[in-house]
Amino acid sequence: MKFGFIPAVAFAMAVASPVVAQQVVDTSNVDKAMLSSDKTYHIATVVKVDGIAWFDRMRDGVKQFGDDTGSDTWMVGPSQADAAAQVQLIENLIAQGVDAIAVVPFSVEAVEPVLKKARDRGIVVVSHEASNIKNVDYDIEAFDNLAYGAELMDHLAAQMGEKGQYVATVGSLTSKSQNEWIDGAIARQKEAYPEMSLATERLETYDDANTDYNKLKEALTAHPDIAGIVGGPMPTSAGAGRLIAESGLQGKLHFAGTGLPSVAGQYISQGDISYIQFWDPAAAGYAMNMIALAELKARDAGKEHADIGAGTDLGLPGYTDLKEADGANAKVLYGAGWVGVTKDNMDQYDF
Repeated sequence: MKFGFIPAVAFAMAVASPVVAQQVVDTSNVDKAMLSSDKTYHIATVVKVDGIAWFDRMRDGVKQFGDDTGSDTWMVGPSQADAAAQVQLIENLIAQGVDAIAVVPFSVEAVEPVLKKARDRGIVVVSHEASNIKNVDYDIEAFDNLAYGAELMDHLAAQMGEKGQYVATVGSLTSKSQNEWIDGAIARQKEAYPEMSLATERLETYDDANTDYNKLKEALTAHPDIAGIVGGPMPTSAGAGRLIAESGLQGKLHFAGTGLPSVAGQYISQGDISYIQFWDPAAAGYAMNMIALAELKARDAGKEHADIGAGTDLGLPGYTDLKEADGANAKVLYGAGWVGVTKDNMDQYDF
């Protein structure tokens, strides 16, 4: 089992003979004081679903943070996107007595009670993709979610000639950030592209490319005039690309959505899809763990909270001037970290 309190001798040996790890997150501008600690903390990151490219990349950032700081860091997630399974993982971590939990909730509503339990036990909690969450110390978002969705719609509208029907996907109807992206996309369409329209209710695809493919195919059968797809979850880029390629719909059915080059690259190269948007999950994982460490150090120093808020510079790409939106019980922080990728710049990103 990954979690375990590291014996002092073993930790001293690790410090004396460090293993050079691959640096997937650029930390050259990070204040090294933010990474230093006299104590080994145990920080677990819990994601929506393990084993997909997005969270494989996040694991790299979590591991790098542990290597950079000497903290005991690891990542877990259910094998399928399942709110109850994610809650059980958090329950297990509470029982183990971890110092902090970083979480990307599949359902904010489902994790609220268990995160309250964690905080009642003195565990620091930091979330991501959960701007409406209450029972955390901090929520860190990569960007303004509505603006992210509006940008997707601008690209989709350009592909569609600013007219026609489209569909939208979300991993879950309770996935806060993804639904905000789609809210932003729809609002932008209604404001700027009146000859476009949403063909059906949002498709719930459970962060699974095969489910994306099947639900999009069903939607296309029911609404054959659909000409566009705006994708919230990363796997939609693969599901949509596969559907367009297999159905011979290149140039007729268009896509703009969250994706990764490692997942959607073949479809971009073939011209099946032309635009994906993302932020680096490794940097997001690193940022969550970084904020958790700051909060733990502040508590040990007798402070109520770490000095993290508007204007904070984490030194990570996309997180150099954090914005703050007051939540009911948590500090909600925003970076500015999205990237748009087409065939022209895809080779700049290898994940």
